[in-house]
Amino acid sequence: MSLYRDLGLTTVINAAGTLTRLGGTRMDPEVVAAMAEAAAAFVPIDELQAAAGRVIAEITGAEAGYVVTGAAAGLSLGTAACVVGMDVAAMDRLPDTTGMRNEVVVQRGHRNSYDHAIRAVGVSFVEVGYLGFPGAGGTAPWQIDAAITDRTAAVACPVLNTPGTVPLREVCAIAHARGIPVIVDAAAELPPRGNLRRFIAEGADLVVFSGGKAIGGPQASGILAGRKDLIASVALQHQDMDVHPETWSRRGLIADGSLRGVPHQGFGRSMKVGREEIAGLITALRRFAAGSDHEDTVRGHRLLDVVEAALTERTDVTLTRATSDDNPIPSLVVQFVGDEQAARAIATVNALIDGTPRIAVGQSYVDHGRISVNPFSLTEEEAGIVATRLAEVLDLVRHHQGQR
Repeated sequence: MSLYRDLGLTTVINAAGTLTRLGGTRMDPEVVAAMAEAAAAFVPIDELQAAAGRVIAEITGAEAGYVVTGAAAGLSLGTAACVVGMDVAAMDRLPDTTGMRNEVVVQRGHRNSYDHAIRAVGVSFVEVGYLGFPGAGGTAPWQIDAAITDRTAAVACPVLNTPGTVPLREVCAIAHARGIPVIVDAAAELPPRGNLRRFIAEGADLVVFSGGKAIGGPQASGILAGRKDLIASVALQHQDMDVHPETWSRRGLIADGSLRGVPHQGFGRSMKVGREEIAGLITALRRFAAGSDHEDTVRGHRLLDVVEAALTERTDVTLTRATSDDNPIPSLVVQFVGDEQAARAIATVNALIDGTPRIAVGQSYVDHGRISVNPFSLTEEEAGIVATRLAEVLDLVRHHQGQR
């Protein structure tokens, strides 16, 4: 592309999946066209968000929806809503939560690096459960209940397959019995498409999805779906509030006593989303919801067949197709055998991304001597290039090892 070339950059063939560091997903021309159309005209953002929210609600089964700038922003805004509700004065103070409900209960097995987005609001985590009982991150239901106090704003329940953790449906029952909302981080839990409705159906009060992964929307977009009152709080803390009470489009909330006044520029101001992202996200969401998990699976295997055919006769690696009921997109796992497995996996990853053409592959388990090929973002032509180049690099790595 001339844009990247003019900036002195070389593009990458993405065989690693919908990773943020590589730009997320490849958007369909219909999505790009919707963004261009939105950019050509103006519209009140609160009205656009309300319209987008109705689409999100219909597709997810939630009471309401909202477009955010990625799943992390959704976690921050959702947490802020749980902390302050419709209290304008409290909104004005965030992230100072002194005297507010400023604790979020979380199972120890659910702690992860992305929960920084929740803590950014000014809350503290109250961890419950044990390590190693009955499994890693094991939690007893009573521990969740016992941790809930008058300072609890929410329970965080990311979708993580950690042994021993209490499942979402049971967490929601415990939290709701105490009047506490549950926030679900489902950023990368699509596909399967059924997950669009699953977590709300299981009782979640707020669910976040990334818009720039499987949905196929803009990288800087995400979905927040859930309770109407919480989404209303999100909107008040997120949108431009440089208005007069007498001319504000939502001045009725002041007149009926729901709000004490117009919120100032809220906690979410730095996370504002443009009309282009909203239009692109909603277009992509409709396309994704109308798609087929089965067709995605078939396409993925077809592309991986090309890659695997180029590696089948090798003795320095073993090949496995990784599939699961939770994710219909297959991947090809390349496991190094013999000595220095981790070092060879790392060398392969580096040689692919530093070579010509540049290729990114999955590297989450290089320390175990394993790399992977994810077909989600590949074209038919790119699958052939990956096959040829990966075979060449594996030859180079094997040759280098033999010289040592």
